[in-house]
Amino acid sequence: MEKKMPLMKSIVLILVVLRLLSQASVALTQKKNNVQKTTFIVHMAKSQMPAGFDDHTHWYDSSLKSVSDSAEMIYTYTNVVHGFSTRLTVEEARLLENQPGILSLLPEAKYELHTTRTPEFLGLDQSADLVPESDSVGEVIVGVLDTGVWPESKSFDDTGLGSVPSTWKGKCESGTNFTPANCNRKLIGARFFSRGYEATMGPIDESKESKSPRDDDGHGTHTASTAAGSVVTNASLFGYAAGTARGMATRARVAVYKVCWIGGCFSSDILAAMDKAIDDNVNVLSLSLGGGMSDYYRDSVAIGAFAAMEKGILVSCSAGNAGPSPYSISNVAPWITTVGAGTLDRDFPAVVSLGNGLNYSGVSLYRGESLPNKMLPFVYAGNASNATSGNLCMAGMLIPEKVNGKIVLCDRGVNPRVQKGAVVKTAGGAGMVLTNTAANGEELVADAHLLPATTVGQKSGNALKTYISTDPNPTVTILFQGTKLGISPSPVVAAFSSRGPNSFTPEILKPDVIAPGVNIIAGWSGLVGPTGLADDNRRVGFNIISGTSMSCPHVSGLAALLKAAHPEWSPAAVKSALMTTAYTAYKNGETLQDIATGKPSTAFDHGAGHVDPVSALDPGLVYDLDVGDYLGFLCALNYTESQINTLTRRNLTCDQTKKYSLADLNYPSFSVTLQSPQISGGGGGGGSTVVKYSRTLTNVGAPATYKASVSLQSESVKVSVEPESLSFAQLNDKKSYTVTFTTGRSMPSNTLDFGRIEWSDGKHVVGSPIAISWT
Repeated sequence: MEKKMPLMKSIVLILVVLRLLSQASVALTQKKNNVQKTTFIVHMAKSQMPAGFDDHTHWYDSSLKSVSDSAEMIYTYTNVVHGFSTRLTVEEARLLENQPGILSLLPEAKYELHTTRTPEFLGLDQSADLVPESDSVGEVIVGVLDTGVWPESKSFDDTGLGSVPSTWKGKCESGTNFTPANCNRKLIGARFFSRGYEATMGPIDESKESKSPRDDDGHGTHTASTAAGSVVTNASLFGYAAGTARGMATRARVAVYKVCWIGGCFSSDILAAMDKAIDDNVNVLSLSLGGGMSDYYRDSVAIGAFAAMEKGILVSCSAGNAGPSPYSISNVAPWITTVGAGTLDRDFPAVVSLGNGLNYSGVSLYRGESLPNKMLPFVYAGNASNATSGNLCMAGMLIPEKVNGKIVLCDRGVNPRVQKGAVVKTAGGAGMVLTNTAANGEELVADAHLLPATTVGQKSGNALKTYISTDPNPTVTILFQGTKLGISPSPVVAAFSSRGPNSFTPEILKPDVIAPGVNIIAGWSGLVGPTGLADDNRRVGFNIISGTSMSCPHVSGLAALLKAAHPEWSPAAVKSALMTTAYTAYKNGETLQDIATGKPSTAFDHGAGHVDPVSALDPGLVYDLDVGDYLGFLCALNYTESQINTLTRRNLTCDQTKKYSLADLNYPSFSVTLQSPQISGGGGGGGSTVVKYSRTLTNVGAPATYKASVSLQSESVKVSVEPESLSFAQLNDKKSYTVTFTTGRSMPSNTLDFGRIEWSDGKHVVGSPIAISWT
């Protein structure tokens, strides 16, 4: 026996080693299959499907299985893309990309959310006779891609609405805490798309968020109710902004597509939602989200929006909240309506009153236990922390002994504004004054803080810091003054609103328009407090928040109104009506201000201007566009056949004998890039630079003759319009004109000039902004 023991031990040892090797192999396989895999959206050339396949999905599956035994299709797409999404290793992706019929593999992209009095501010309360709200608006369906919906919100009450439009092909899906019974004649559709998200992030934790159309965040409910919420009387947030809340198109129907989750919004899910929304027959799509900047054929939102446009669906997207930096704008495809943000004529003043008798204006939505009826000690957070960034009031950075019972001055930046107040409260502070820094300037955004708090501009903040550092006993209190209307000037361009120029196609001016996006009240989720913080146990039916996420659904709802009034209009015609009737000046003639600079805003800030829906209903003339125009635009960009097919799902060979020009896209605005003249011997017009833009106007009103006028801020460029007069004899008459921009001046690079071209028949003014950039 003793001689056999070593043999037994050897066998056991071998078995252990083999088991360890097996486990290592399994782990290695799992790592290869999971950790190293990436989601790709696979674009296929549908026309190249081999004859042996009778269905394109079988071809997709066969192509995928040829490179991977384990990969499965996450989604197959029909309308927005010819292809599918799947998870592959880098090597599998390389092999698949070389297969016949494969146009491109685009890696999954993560998009982020671009986080009442509005109808009156826009003049909609006076236009009941102008907008046929009763019947035709009820036939229009607004699709909203966002965080879902809180169906119990009063904003989705269907009282007084007729039956669901016969054109509707969608449905309400079941899921966590959501059934088809949650839908009604207002909220007619609700779907959720999580497969792409879960493929990357793992299974959704249903204890933390609902795997269903239900909104756990609030953002989706807010945007959907802004676009097309029903009329709700006695709406407010803690008494602020009290009154009647209503969407832009109160009788339009709402269809919700939940694509955003705790970890973000993924392009494979967004494409699947847009694909389904087209099948469902929505009329308008609203997307208050954006990702990084990429070429149109690599941008999933641009790709999906192109397919929607082909089906007559207007797509409205937020411009982004990366302002006031130039070139910060997103969602810039010309077939997308890109919306920046402006302010309302409403504010929520909360004054900082100092012990030395000076007062500084701030804003707040705080409602709760009042401050003591006396002055309190005032301390700067940077002096109450041992951390180098203690001034930012981030978690754990404040020393309780130095802030207890005091009002703390915190700098804005890095962590959420409302979280700073929570940090102060946890440390024992009695209140907070939040000051903007250079990044936000004088822009004031109100928040429903968890403790008595207000926000002040950078200049006031600097004065408060000086007071704290020079007064031996600085004291302060905050005076909350409720809601104030009639704020002037308004609107002003929000500092956070992303700006042009368009970094991909400078010849296309973006944003298109601005709309209300600061301190907007709308419906909210019942699962989260108004701040969105985990420790905010308050529950509200309405919330006041800011962002181009809020301005986008304003335009989506207005587009629904225009679509109801003019069902024959194309998405481009609707956008044109909103752009050419937008205003760029106050009633006193002064140009709309940019709150970031305190100076007049420009077309790179406000686009064509602030929307004016009443005027947009009767624009007189429109700049129309169809698919063929956009295909010519792509040829002018020198896109390859493969790139065009990826974006448009069609085989197109650009005519090499034809001269395509970006200047000829029939867009309602003019963005002109000029180079400093290079004067050289022989020809060249004596060093002049000449650029010509052609446009075509379509009459959507009564017969009339329109005359052109041009205004420019400087004399650096000569602008001429030919012909100067256009006569329209009947409805849908089309007339073309050419604009010539001529300069002989050598201007430094990055010099900008702005102006307008207006066509008027004495009743209508059809305005287009001009932006001129020297490179």
